[in-house]
Amino acid sequence: MSKKTGNILILNTGKDINILKALSTEVRIRILEILNGKKLNVSQIAQELGIPQSTAVVNINILEKAGLVKVENKKGERGSQKLCSAQYSEIIISFPSTTEKSEEDNVIEVEMPVGLYTKFEIGPPCGLCSPEKIIGFLDSPDSFWNPERVKAGLLWFGKGFVEYKFPNNALYKGKPLKKIEVLMELSSEVPGTNKHWLSDLTLWVNEVEIGTWTFPGDFGDKRGRFTPLWWKLEGSQYGLLKTWIVTENGSFIDGEKISEVTLNDLRINEHSSIKIRIGIKDDAQNVGGINIFGRSFGNYDRDIVLRPHF
Repeated sequence: MSKKTGNILILNTGKDINILKALSTEVRIRILEILNGKKLNVSQIAQELGIPQSTAVVNINILEKAGLVKVENKKGERGSQKLCSAQYSEIIISFPSTTEKSEEDNVIEVEMPVGLYTKFEIGPPCGLCSPEKIIGFLDSPDSFWNPERVKAGLLWFGKGFVEYKFPNNALYKGKPLKKIEVLMELSSEVPGTNKHWLSDLTLWVNEVEIGTWTFPGDFGDKRGRFTPLWWKLEGSQYGLLKTWIVTENGSFIDGEKISEVTLNDLRINEHSSIKIRIGIKDDAQNVGGINIFGRSFGNYDRDIVLRPHF
């Protein structure tokens, strides 16, 4: 699986063949070179490379599909034009060792859309939107039952929680569970944005409180890497990618221990599903709301990820 670190892309030869194929021609390599650090339209790219515009279009489409180029529609004096930009300034190819491949075989990753929650109790300000539009009505908790919620790429609320049910693959793997990881891109929530707006966000697994981490703010200093252009700049743009981990020795967030809760406390083998709840406790010191970023929003283009390790 490819890893994204800032504007560096690390490709895994075992799993990123389609992206590597997109890099297999000199024309596409040259396109990425000239787009590094700037935005150009298709005509400018074709002119700089000395190729037909139709050839530029075909190759840009391939790079866009591979996630290497971002294409934005921008209005100009003579109508709209498509501006292209490179997603990464550096691409590294990684050849995984046999040990790494063995480790990957012992991990089952499930990605859950942010709108596919099974339970919620929330309060305004609240809302959710797909990559194309607002879903339902702003500040109306009832909109969280709108059927289009499954398309959501961003949701937010001022207090309360949302809960997701993941399949319990530990029941079928036939190996002892070593740890579980939960990955989410999160931020605080305030009308507009405020990078100093604190919020104490808590994670529960199977209704067991794992721990709390205080998020520093609601970020709007720049557009999120994947946030669509129609989403107003005054709104929340991106969050912080946090990794919650529960092991036999306790619970951690980004490697820092946050509680003594262990895998045994979660009673994983007694449940057909694994329930993941994220929210704000009623007695939290900083009730600063929450934004949950999924695909097509924020900086990571991922939904909520659960990884059991065996």
